[in-house]
Amino acid sequence: MPVYNKLVRDKIPKIIEAAGKTFTTRTLDEGGYRRELRQKAFEELEEYMNAKDDAAALEELADLLEIVHALAECHGADIEKVEAIRAEKAEKRGGFREKIFLIEVHDE
Repeated sequence: MPVYNKLVRDKIPKIIEAAGKTFTTRTLDEGGYRRELRQKAFEELEEYMNAKDDAAALEELADLLEIVHALAECHGADIEKVEAIRAEKAEKRGGFREKIFLIEVHDE
């Protein structure tokens, strides 16, 4: 019997049940939920880093985005608020489109 001990998407229990299997779950408190979302972000980022092609990379980016949505809610905001902050930072500091790789900065 596999033991997972990890946060899963909301419909996973129904999918397991539809496969004729039984399972055990519990509902996390807010602190545990936030901790597990952060852990899940690392898991999904690692899967993205190991993606073998663009399709797999996009699949993992979608998973990361789902985590970002949930984390925004944990912090009392929504994705629109996160996007507004991202846009403001991009306006002030730029994005990453120019592919600039900083080597070093010299103190004169």
